[in-house]
Amino acid sequence: MSLVNPLYLIKQAQKKGIAIPAFNIHNMETVQGVIEAAVEEKSPVMIATTPGTLRHAGVSCIANIVKTIATEVNIPVALHLDHCSSYEVIVQALRNGYTSVMIDAAELPYEGNVSLVKEVVKMAHAVGVAVEAEIGRIGGTEDDLSVDEREASLTIPAEAKDFMEATGIDTLAIAIGTAHGMYQGEPKLDFDRLSAIKELVEIPLVLHGASGVSDDSVREAIKRGISKVNIATELKIPLARSIQKYFTDNPEGNDPRKYLGLGREAVKKVVKEKIRLCGSNNLSAILEEYKCY
Repeated sequence: MSLVNPLYLIKQAQKKGIAIPAFNIHNMETVQGVIEAAVEEKSPVMIATTPGTLRHAGVSCIANIVKTIATEVNIPVALHLDHCSSYEVIVQALRNGYTSVMIDAAELPYEGNVSLVKEVVKMAHAVGVAVEAEIGRIGGTEDDLSVDEREASLTIPAEAKDFMEATGIDTLAIAIGTAHGMYQGEPKLDFDRLSAIKELVEIPLVLHGASGVSDDSVREAIKRGISKVNIATELKIPLARSIQKYFTDNPEGNDPRKYLGLGREAVKKVVKEKIRLCGSNNLSAILEEYKCY
């Protein structure tokens, strides 16, 4: 299949009370691992890339890898630009066939955030591409925020509604206590806040920073209205560990096909688990609508 705009998939997930997973990739093997797992689980999937990955590999290289693999499989695959604060990089992504973009202007004052997001929405919608944005701040791996600071960084329900209406975005990433990277302890998600946001915001909601969040908490977040779940660090760790183990067992090894192949299988295993956690496996009705079967 050609790459698809994921908005229909996410809206279907919203109706079904499940979530579409978005996996951050870094190279050919991670793309292969994610898509192979999705094919075997009969799940739609979103391939996500950060601006850092694009700086490392080049936007056209990554886009062409994903587009090529997507044409060879029978599931819907979307290509998503994650957490991008640059209008110019988003333009590059659109020119290279991305079907979804996230403009992250959450660090700006509210009015500046709205202004930049509106410009991206206007441009992306003109070429049929979905737009995600964020209101509230999702922390970093090592943030040691005080309770008051943490509360101030979370999404305010009424502000989320105003933001949705002012910008025309398709999906909204919200801050309910998750952080990027792995956690040093069990994160405490504000489920009541999520429910309050869901009451006011009709567009699909997105959970960032899901790596390291317990399965029970992810399920509860989906139950309360999350329709897209982002996974990044939980793919990087098994990839790295599988390569480390290869060189421990084979100190003279030098064939990247062997150690990257093991990395691909490690990624694939985790992706299958996350797909099942999101409930997006065996979506035969959706796949049939895309004429996959």
